[in-house]
Amino acid sequence: MNIERELFRFQDKEYQAFQSKLIPTVPKETVIGVRTPELRKLAVQFAKEPEAESFLQELPHRYYEENNLHAFLIERIRDYDRCIAALDSFLPYIDNWATCDCMSPKVLGKHLPELLDKIREWMDSGKTYTVRYGIGLLMRYYLDDAFTEEYPGMVAGVHSDEYYINMMIAWYFATALAKQYEQVIPYFEEKKLDIWIHNKAIQKAIESRRITKEKKEYLRSLKRKE
Repeated sequence: MNIERELFRFQDKEYQAFQSKLIPTVPKETVIGVRTPELRKLAVQFAKEPEAESFLQELPHRYYEENNLHAFLIERIRDYDRCIAALDSFLPYIDNWATCDCMSPKVLGKHLPELLDKIREWMDSGKTYTVRYGIGLLMRYYLDDAFTEEYPGMVAGVHSDEYYINMMIAWYFATALAKQYEQVIPYFEEKKLDIWIHNKAIQKAIESRRITKEKKEYLRSLKRKE
């Protein structure tokens, strides 16, 4: 299967223009304009081809959609160790928030204890989208039954000038306010977060339907002046 030819077969010029505006870190000429449902269908088909394994080794890719296809192929890996190896190889090449956030292999959710060590490693990497991915996994898998008070501390311990890391930290704490309010409200009351993250997390929490009106009013009172 010629992947580049297949991707251009599904090109949508209007979607290309729209998508390019959402991912400013990606050069416009590397965005083909393929909608996600088409990419996922292609991943299902391509995963059956012998060339799929070699495609996963061909890094870096040229096009944004090739990266997303790569992400969707990783999602289909059912062996935990093989999935982690594929993520370790791919994460350093991710150059935008959309590719980073779209990749959610189901096998990871079945190995939460051992996944934590890998999350810590990724969060300590210093690489923008590797750090973001690690925080995203903490938000996805460790804010419900697997939650402990250690995890928001791990996220609060990340300090960066990178917008896409800080936005993920804010997203994590907004979600944590919805799911583990009593455990994370001290981070706001005691001003443990960088001021931009503090205010952005409150803004996102106030927009959430999962937080009561009373809690939203209290959160508004905790906003800090820049």
